[in-house]
Amino acid sequence: MITWLGSCLQYKWQNTLGNYIAVAGSDSSVKIFDRHGQRKNELNLPGRCVGMDWDKDGDILAVISDKSSSVYLWDANVNKTSQIDSGMRDQMSFILWSKAGPLLAVGTNKGNLLIYNQQTPRKIPVLGKHTKRITCGCWSSQNLLALGSEDCSVTISNQEGDTVRQTSVRSDPADVQFSVMKTDERSSPGESTVSVAVGKKTLFLFNLNDPDNPIELAFQQRYGHIISYRWYGDGYILIGFSQGYFVVISTHIREIGQELFQAHNHKDSLTSVAISSALNKAASCGDNSIKIHDLSELKEMDAIVNLEDETQGLDQLSWTDDGQLLAVSTQRGALHVFLTRLPILGHSCGTRLAYLTSLLEVTVSNRVEGEAPVAVAVEVEPNFIAVGPYHVAVGMNNRAWFYALGDSGVERLKDMEYLGTIATMCLNSEYAAALFEGKVQLHMMEGEGQQEQRQTRLFPDGDRKEHIVSHALTNDFLFYGTDSGVIVCILVEDWQMLNEYRHPVGIKKVNDSHVEIPSFSPTITGVLWETWPSDKGVFVSFDDDKVYTYAMHKNTIYGPRVVFVGSTKLPFSHKPLLLYNGELTCQTQSGKTSSVALSTHTFLTHTHSPGAHTYTPEELGKQLTQALMLKRFPEAWELCKVLGGPAGWAEMGRSCLIHMEVELAVRVFRMSGNVGMVMSLQGIKGIEDRSLLAGHLAMFLNDYNLAQDLYLESSCPNTALEMRRDLQHWDSALMLAKRLAEDQIPFISKEYAVQLEFIGDYVNALSHYEKGMTHNNKVSLSVSIWPEGITLCFYLS
Repeated sequence: MITWLGSCLQYKWQNTLGNYIAVAGSDSSVKIFDRHGQRKNELNLPGRCVGMDWDKDGDILAVISDKSSSVYLWDANVNKTSQIDSGMRDQMSFILWSKAGPLLAVGTNKGNLLIYNQQTPRKIPVLGKHTKRITCGCWSSQNLLALGSEDCSVTISNQEGDTVRQTSVRSDPADVQFSVMKTDERSSPGESTVSVAVGKKTLFLFNLNDPDNPIELAFQQRYGHIISYRWYGDGYILIGFSQGYFVVISTHIREIGQELFQAHNHKDSLTSVAISSALNKAASCGDNSIKIHDLSELKEMDAIVNLEDETQGLDQLSWTDDGQLLAVSTQRGALHVFLTRLPILGHSCGTRLAYLTSLLEVTVSNRVEGEAPVAVAVEVEPNFIAVGPYHVAVGMNNRAWFYALGDSGVERLKDMEYLGTIATMCLNSEYAAALFEGKVQLHMMEGEGQQEQRQTRLFPDGDRKEHIVSHALTNDFLFYGTDSGVIVCILVEDWQMLNEYRHPVGIKKVNDSHVEIPSFSPTITGVLWETWPSDKGVFVSFDDDKVYTYAMHKNTIYGPRVVFVGSTKLPFSHKPLLLYNGELTCQTQSGKTSSVALSTHTFLTHTHSPGAHTYTPEELGKQLTQALMLKRFPEAWELCKVLGGPAGWAEMGRSCLIHMEVELAVRVFRMSGNVGMVMSLQGIKGIEDRSLLAGHLAMFLNDYNLAQDLYLESSCPNTALEMRRDLQHWDSALMLAKRLAEDQIPFISKEYAVQLEFIGDYVNALSHYEKGMTHNNKVSLSVSIWPEGITLCFYLS
């Protein structure tokens, strides 16, 4: 809070960046503060400040005084002040930069106008633009200048100062604005409507394309007079009234005169309204409170801020362009600045989180381990955060600051400069790995002098021309992926490359395995692994709208594979930081964390909190499927007991076979009463050959082709032939016999021939009988009578 006791304040946020705020009080000065409240500079004026404005890029602040004909300019880039002589001999009253170019308009008490071009620098004096004091004005995006004067007229001029339109109004104009009014006809491009508050009672809409038909809107007397108004969205206007009313109207020609929304936001008075297009929110202030609405749902109150100490009331509201900061001045001369939106910056290491909670504060917490949150005051407003087991790092551009997290508190270690702007950083217990401009620098966080220099390495090294786009760091290994599709694993201890894997496309994120991920969205912005110790195979990917849950199963009859479990809607502006036992911890714009329960883990609600909700059999069945896909067999067992009946046990038994959980499968099939399956499983329990065991399980699941492949990989490949013979898959059996046991071909051919004869395929039966003849066979002759005649068939005995 900044205070000038005794009068209301003028203030202006820097355009675009919002890094500075210029404030003028009752004294003859303008003070410039940065966004953290530190005074940057002070402009001493010969008299009271009567107007100030920032140029469109926020580079130059222009200020005018009531006792000088000069315009004072402060350059934010070099922190220097200069003056230009306006050449005006009467007192200046109005100043405004163009929002489309380097043009500055200055108005005077006698109605004269100066247009100054900062680039050329050219001055265009326009005498007699108005006959009385110029009080308000606005530039359009097409560099038209609308001015309101105490002579009860509004002029529209081009950038040369020539008047292109003029209209009279009934009373003093105020708060001139350009916008686009909604009409039924296709309107010309650009801001063609000028709006003016006339006598604080009516809203005057002047269409430059239809100057003969202006529209004047009057409002209910109980609202009081118009305090301020703002255009937003597709032709809507938000108006604040002195009696505390907050009203929204539309300028669509069929809706003019109708109120779309009205609220009595403040009991006694309203003093200002403001809109943040970046946040899509509107704010009003009055009495001693600020009320914030979401523009997409005005009926819902988004937030209320009470300033109990401001008994004299509030004055003016203003947001920065990015919506991060909201300033409110008070009637007694104080300025309060509120943080309304934080950059969503956060990082996790195991179950430890580090996230931005204020512009200059990072909070480190570990709720899972029960550790109390620790606030770390940092030197700069960071654009990245990294956390490790014992350290946290923050930074911006090419510089990073490192802090040690010890039992005795937080200790600042050092800061480092890198050879480029840091994109991301990872920490382990000893090292930091910073990614910048396609390279990763790995270095120790603690240690000085020669040791520190010796423990620093840049990757890729040597003649490798790869461009690194992502990296990850464990206690022992550094992984990085490149835009050419290469994943490299480096052993941190001796800087040696352990292995390299080449993808045909570029890498976005890295880990230490390569398994195809199904249904992977192209909009994914991040991935988190499950940190619950008993469920390490689960991970989520996420974009701005949804979280997608996957389970990686390393030991199945199909080999390692990833299955897609389901998706969960992500609340607006939530950034996932940590996944623990199906609960996603997200960072929000308010600088806090919020928990989101994954819809793929609803079975936890039933198995961990019985009796909290009564589920239908369909819901329980869905929960069982989720638990089995995530390999959560204890929870699945409980769900099967609740469901009852054989269907649930059969589904769980099938899952146990897929995951090669033979002991559990025996228990499950015993519960379902499947005696045959129990006996079959008990017969294979002692098998140690993984492929042979998986082959048996695949056969029990009726996946015979997979079973055959697994048997052939095993130490007993003949089992594949035995399976095909038992199943009477004679063609497959003959093919296997040629590879594995040629001496079995006659016997298989004989069995095949018997089957073919039984179904009436006598020609092929005869062929296979012939193939089945050996020197030990005895041939007997029998006669078969066909409708077409008599045919002789050979039978082998």
